[in-house]
Amino acid sequence: MGAAASVANGVTRSSGARHLLGEMLPLKKCKHDTGAAAGDSEGIDVLAHILGFLPAEEAVRTCVLARRWRHLWKSATALHVVAADGKFLGTVEKLVEFGDLFLTLREGASFDMCEIMVGYFSVPDGNWHVDEDVLRRLSIWFRHAVMCRVRFLKFHILCNNNDCFISPCHEFEDLPLVSQHLKRLELFGVQLGTSLLDFSSCPALEHLVFKWCDISMPAEKISLEFPRSLKYLTMDSSYFGDLRVHIYAPSLVSLHFDDFRGRTPVLGSMPSLVEAFVQITGPCFDICGLWWGNHCDCEHCESSDNNSVLLKGLSEARDLTLISDPAMFIFRMDMRCCPTFSKLKTLLLNDYWCVLDDFCALSCILEHSPVLEKLTLQLFSQWPPHKVQLKGSINPRLRHASISEHLETVEIKCKVIDERVLKVFQRYKKFWAVVDQPPLPVKNCKGKVSRLEK
Repeated sequence: MGAAASVANGVTRSSGARHLLGEMLPLKKCKHDTGAAAGDSEGIDVLAHILGFLPAEEAVRTCVLARRWRHLWKSATALHVVAADGKFLGTVEKLVEFGDLFLTLREGASFDMCEIMVGYFSVPDGNWHVDEDVLRRLSIWFRHAVMCRVRFLKFHILCNNNDCFISPCHEFEDLPLVSQHLKRLELFGVQLGTSLLDFSSCPALEHLVFKWCDISMPAEKISLEFPRSLKYLTMDSSYFGDLRVHIYAPSLVSLHFDDFRGRTPVLGSMPSLVEAFVQITGPCFDICGLWWGNHCDCEHCESSDNNSVLLKGLSEARDLTLISDPAMFIFRMDMRCCPTFSKLKTLLLNDYWCVLDDFCALSCILEHSPVLEKLTLQLFSQWPPHKVQLKGSINPRLRHASISEHLETVEIKCKVIDERVLKVFQRYKKFWAVVDQPPLPVKNCKGKVSRLEK
């Protein structure tokens, strides 16, 4: 059954839905209301564009303003639906009825943008849930929006306590997505099957966002290939499963990859990459037990394989942020055969690169960044605001021969200058020998005040 037919069938099951859209007071003709004049199509287009900024229910209510407004909402260029406890569509029944009837009465009119956000509805036992009927309808509405030639499609299924690792992602119908018009797709809290992850029939897709999504792949298909049109990819707080998914996005310009769960995916070549942010945190499965002093049989400890997981795919970036929890081994394993970052101008690293292997990781990546201009070290301070920020320049006479001759700026961001930070300063004092700050008071572990010398 097609999406349009499914929506239409949903409407016929409940005549009670009519009161939401269909039962409007008869309008009396006003002497100032003569309807749309001939040649007024441009004005109607402007009004339809303005209505696209309103929530769907507010756009529908404009039908009582005047006769010319009676059906104008059907041409609104955007759809915004927010449904959860405390909202206009605050019950499951009202959401399903409104959505089915709204989309049917639009008669397939095209969208520029469609945004649907569904939260959890309370039930008598005090818990929260997303109704199964709502999930079925969402999958149908998703396909219907694609059929309406939408260019920006945004589906958010909000997760219980904002934690989709506890509350599982919600499964959409696993069929390939086919659209000649879709340019931007954002999915939150959705379980994606292998067919739905096939974007080969979306030749205009440029911007893709996954958050709190399940992107795990079966053993027989562990590659995720994006169309050459894709330029911006965000994959945050999503689940990749127990197998390493291979990601191919050859035309990517920007990558944001943060706080994922499961095995770290393998990144293919991205020759057009300009900027990338990669953060490997606790939910990742790639943990080395040696960090905790335990026996370890992780991939890093047991294998001598030099195949890169992340760094080779990121090696064409111009601006790069690499952050990792100390127990994660992926970056350390990739450094066995460190690629050359031939275009890298700006690099931000956290303390992971400064405390392991006697600073070998930091030294190695600096030696393989021949045109690096700015280095920022975010030390023991995960989130801004960083209370201490130091900025320095490089003394040419003290520069090591293996370090980029273009590197002129070194920034330090931390919460406090303690012994851990001082250790980094001491190890690389040739860099911060000319810090553009006066000597700073530093509390040592005994509470006394010493001074950080230039």
